[in-house]
Amino acid sequence: MIVDVMTEDDRWTDLGIAPLAEAAARAALTHLGLDPEDWEVSLLACDDARIADLNAEFRAKPTPTNVLSWPSEERAAEIPGDRPDLPEPGFDPELGDIAIAYDTCAREAEGNKPLAEHVSHLIVHAVLHLLGYDHENDPDAALMEGLETEILGKMGLPDPYEGC
Repeated sequence: MIVDVMTEDDRWTDLGIAPLAEAAARAALTHLGLDPEDWEVSLLACDDARIADLNAEFRAKPTPTNVLSWPSEERAAEIPGDRPDLPEPGFDPELGDIAIAYDTCAREAEGNKPLAEHVSHLIVHAVLHLLGYDHENDPDAALMEGLETEILGKMGLPDPYEGC
């Protein structure tokens, strides 16, 4: 898989966003039985001002957020709590686009966990969104959070939901 990273904020380069994104996306795809080499994800590493503009434009919420995702096609499951159908290799390799905001991520991680761990979690989270997973209702949230915890555990990272 190739994570195509466009960096608009140099703080992301200092953090090492490209290898973090690649590792997190690979872990998510591999966990779901997809060969990472068959897929592509675009990642915009930006700041709060840029993500607030994107959030306003696409979600009518003119505030910063940590991460946004735009799947290349709708893949959600019909029934809450069911797994979405995974894409088939050999067609369009583009899974979708992700934007991640440094300022919000740094604030969320501050005093709680290393920023790189938090960012890895958010990229796993966003890749799952690209694959049709969501957290709009309790059954879907339980499925998605369970997968995130399993994927991050395989990466050697702690459960981000422990104590929540």
